[in-house]
Amino acid sequence: MKRKTIIGAVLALGVVGMGFAFWMMWRPAIPPVSEPRQAGREAQERGRRIAEAGDCAVCHTRPGGAYMAGGLPLKTPFGTLFTTNITPDRETGIGRWSPEAFQRAMREGVARDGHFLYPAFPYVHYRKMTDADIADTYAFLMSVDPVNYTAPENHMIFPMNFRPLVSFWNLLFLHGDPLEALPNHSAQWNRGRYLVEGPGHCSSCHSPLNLIGGEKSGELFNGAVVDGWTAPGLRGMATAEHPWNETQLVAYLTGEVAEGHGAAAGPMLPVSLSIAQLPKEDAQAIAHYILDLKKTSSGEALPPCTAAARPSAQALLGASLFDGACASCHGPAAPMRVLESRPALAQTSAVMADSPRNLIQTLLQGIPMSSAAPSHYMPAFAHSLDDTHLAAIAVYLRDQSCATRPWTDLDPTIKSIRAEEQQP
Repeated sequence: MKRKTIIGAVLALGVVGMGFAFWMMWRPAIPPVSEPRQAGREAQERGRRIAEAGDCAVCHTRPGGAYMAGGLPLKTPFGTLFTTNITPDRETGIGRWSPEAFQRAMREGVARDGHFLYPAFPYVHYRKMTDADIADTYAFLMSVDPVNYTAPENHMIFPMNFRPLVSFWNLLFLHGDPLEALPNHSAQWNRGRYLVEGPGHCSSCHSPLNLIGGEKSGELFNGAVVDGWTAPGLRGMATAEHPWNETQLVAYLTGEVAEGHGAAAGPMLPVSLSIAQLPKEDAQAIAHYILDLKKTSSGEALPPCTAAARPSAQALLGASLFDGACASCHGPAAPMRVLESRPALAQTSAVMADSPRNLIQTLLQGIPMSSAAPSHYMPAFAHSLDDTHLAAIAVYLRDQSCATRPWTDLDPTIKSIRAEEQQP
């Protein structure tokens, strides 16, 4: 009798466990709508600003593709994802989604038909948005031109190609409610916090991730590597050895050249051009909040940065290459520096950083021309500078500002980046 009782209890637990697992890995479809709900122009305009703050077009518009039609490849440690079509096309986009379906996707990461969305879509942050902002974002997306386009199939490795497993990821990381203002802080600080931690999802790039792709607890905003670029730590920027002030950070965030620090490049460039579309007070609020982020630990004490007393042979080679390739825009007497505010490179954040990665990436890839910031252009040197030349220019620039902390990983970083360029 006792044995039967134990077996019965085990079977019951098994049934309950299977039921829980089924509930975890399945969500019902939300019925499609015959026509998307239309809103007034004011709601659409508010939604446009929220979409810019959330970088929707940055991810959902592929190079040469239609606005918001998706197809941009996102490389992750678990494979390559392609962003989806979020235009109001009824067959390939979200034109049959109701506001309720859209809100569920934004808060829970579940599509209208019930399948789980991969957390590369930052719903862990979007769930912090207000109901009104989500509704306005829906209103804006339903107003853009519908585009019939289906993104390529994702290429995810096993077991992450089994979408229902995302439900267990959600169990670990999908927490929290819409942000509420903290009464002990100013309205500007609270607005910046909302934009940074909600629609802007800044910590998703600027925080290290754990083995299953969740932001590491206790290390938010401590920096990471994204798409081969360093997303620098955002903590302690106001008190760093080479500090930022609010005017500089607002300029950087809005696609301009920040005096003494340089300009956005790589994955941050399109983000800055999106922020430039927001009201100026929003960019100021973002900068105000970020500059208030404190370092979580002091870390190892480093020697102060000082210039080299005497140039090395490698730095002399770098100086000669700099004169030929860079000085016309960045040299002390360059007319471009006066007319277009191009920075002297020795004091830019890329040169002052602990890693040479962003400097090397900028030299290799350049900065594409943008109608929003035409002076923010730099040609790519990937095919005109070899690894020896890149290293020499990097050493020359670093020696001018921080020779006391030379980059010990310079050559491996260059080789690593070159190898990444060859990957499909």
